[in-house]
Amino acid sequence: MKSKLNQILKHLILLFMVILALLPFMNMITTSLIPNAYVLPSEPQIIPKQFYFGNYVAVWEGEDFGRYFLNSVFVTCITTVLTLIIASMSAYGFARLNFPGKNIIFNIYIYSLMIPAILALVSQFTVLQRLNLVNTYAGLIMLYVSGGVAGNTFFLKGFFETIPRALEESVIMDGGSRWTVYRHIILPLSRPALATMAIGTFSGTWMEVFTALTIIKTQSKRTLPIAIKLLQNGKATQWGIIFAASIIVLIPIMTIFILFNKQFINPGGSQGAIKG
Repeated sequence: MKSKLNQILKHLILLFMVILALLPFMNMITTSLIPNAYVLPSEPQIIPKQFYFGNYVAVWEGEDFGRYFLNSVFVTCITTVLTLIIASMSAYGFARLNFPGKNIIFNIYIYSLMIPAILALVSQFTVLQRLNLVNTYAGLIMLYVSGGVAGNTFFLKGFFETIPRALEESVIMDGGSRWTVYRHIILPLSRPALATMAIGTFSGTWMEVFTALTIIKTQSKRTLPIAIKLLQNGKATQWGIIFAASIIVLIPIMTIFILFNKQFINPGGSQGAIKG
């Protein structure tokens, strides 16, 4: 009886925390559906009293959000894919291979995490300027990827080290290469870690403002967070438009989380790791 009461209490606490977290988001959605919302409602509204989508149309068409949205999709997807590939290969090398200077290089990775990104941005900008990569997506993606590889390598290395070596040794004894081990053993068993990394990299890149604002100068190349920042400055009291723009920004992050969430629930097992 006591255990059941404890379970009920835990579920009630979790439900309360979920409701508490959702209330501001629901209020934001409701306000985005109010026309000419120059003042926030005195009492937060959870259930919309009307469904006015004019704010979304005004943001998407009037503020050229369609172009900025596609720019962000391109930059974020390329960054996420490249970071996944480079960090996973790097982590596998540190977790399984022995080579000269391995510990020194890994320590450099770790120490680089202690440097605030804003301090490194000046030197990074100088390097990109000499390479003629300022105001290009290539330069911006290069900074995003280089900034995320070290931390993600550290994260994945710890996960890779938990995978039994016996699985790899059986493949190598059958004539498999390290590439076969990486592709058919390490990656399938690491789907939960890779999904976590993908969500973090995608959301971090998607919402990043300062680096993009520093590197990108042309208006047509702006990413969505820059557009949001400028929109907030230009329409500081038009809450319906600002909240509509904020929701548009949040939709891809929620979509990515839903798509990768099944990797946490059903990550697969070692049975599928040695197929193929």
